[in-house]
Amino acid sequence: MRAAEQAAFDTGVDDYGLMETAGAAAAEIIWRAGHKRDALILCGPGNNGGDGFVIARLLRDRGVAVRIAALGDSRTVSSQRARSAWDGPVEDVMTAAPAGQLVDALFGTGLTRGLDEAVAARLCHLSEAATTSHAIDLPSGVDSDSGALLSAVPHFDVCIALGAYKPAHLLQPAAAYMGRLALADIGIAMPTEVHHLGAPALCAPGANAHKYTRGLVAVVAGEMVGATCLSAEAAARSGAGYVRLIADVAVPVLSHAIVRSASLDLDRAKAVLVGPGLGRDDAAWDRLVAVAKAGGPFVADADALRLFAEKGFGDLTRPAIMTPHEGEFSRLFGDLRGSKIDRALAAARSSGSVVVYKGADSVIAAPDGRAAVASGASPWLSTAGTGDVLAGLAAGRLAVTGDPFRAACEAVWLHGDAARRAGPAFVADDLLATLPAAIAARL
Repeated sequence: MRAAEQAAFDTGVDDYGLMETAGAAAAEIIWRAGHKRDALILCGPGNNGGDGFVIARLLRDRGVAVRIAALGDSRTVSSQRARSAWDGPVEDVMTAAPAGQLVDALFGTGLTRGLDEAVAARLCHLSEAATTSHAIDLPSGVDSDSGALLSAVPHFDVCIALGAYKPAHLLQPAAAYMGRLALADIGIAMPTEVHHLGAPALCAPGANAHKYTRGLVAVVAGEMVGATCLSAEAAARSGAGYVRLIADVAVPVLSHAIVRSASLDLDRAKAVLVGPGLGRDDAAWDRLVAVAKAGGPFVADADALRLFAEKGFGDLTRPAIMTPHEGEFSRLFGDLRGSKIDRALAAARSSGSVVVYKGADSVIAAPDGRAAVASGASPWLSTAGTGDVLAGLAAGRLAVTGDPFRAACEAVWLHGDAARRAGPAFVADDLLATLPAAIAARL
């Protein structure tokens, strides 16, 4: 966003004119939400505070009872112009009384340190006292690039992103402090390869489809077949046409439609899943090497990731998709710098694989620089086996689409929607029952 703004300025766009545009867009959103409910707008010393003065003037013109409370003097040229255009009183943030609506325009992007403790406490108090709270661009006290909380931050009902979403809008812990995101168009083109993960558009099988055209998924088991069975069941409900579970040990009861095989038979497989329940001994490594040397697209999860971290990829075919959680990611890629988005993209580039960096916020990154961020997933997913279900979904969607990035994005979205449909206190097995409904909703 900083680069896009500078490019606009270089073409002659006026800094203050952009502030007026941003303030007008934010004021429209606040007006639609609160109409003539009284509002207190907190303005900081920089351009975010300047936006606040513009918002206040425009809301007052619509008949809103607006008050402004400032944190010191305005320090930028544009914010000073916005302040001079406001002919009403300016209160002190530390003594201002609450209002029905609170608008936080203290600090936006670029904050590198937290608010003073007293100011942060005052912001929290005024937010709690309001019926509705809005944050302009970002809640004050948030690191815009990483999503870290630099000081105490209240929960805001609405966060109005100016021009484009910032990493902190989607990354934890900051994302948890923003109830609803609203994007304000400020007239700047924002080319980007990073997107908020949206609902996929899926296709039903064609009239002439059969099990092989819909995609065969081979799921390679190891010493702990329970995890592998969860993955196989998920793959069978992913839209793929055929699932083959490869195991040389006894397998618990599975859906009858899932074919069992004792040999490493990858014939006609459009995608292979290896890792859940694989184990970490020499036999597990041999199976992983055999899958990689087969040359077909495969998904690596769990134990496969641990083995690759220990032994390296060497000259083996890289996985089409890898699905590490935080610990697995660190073991595989080391201590990368930047936000979670930056780290995921760096890992995808270095590995040549699509990386699903799992967590409360999951980042799907491709080697070509595309990325999608999924946030807001059910916290009930923090239970054993849900990662195995996701891995099976990813393999199934890969078999259907043949596109690793698309498959990973679809799998993450469907996994989250299945969890939403399952409700609270579910176990991983319960996701299997809600997957068909999640898919049906996207056809």
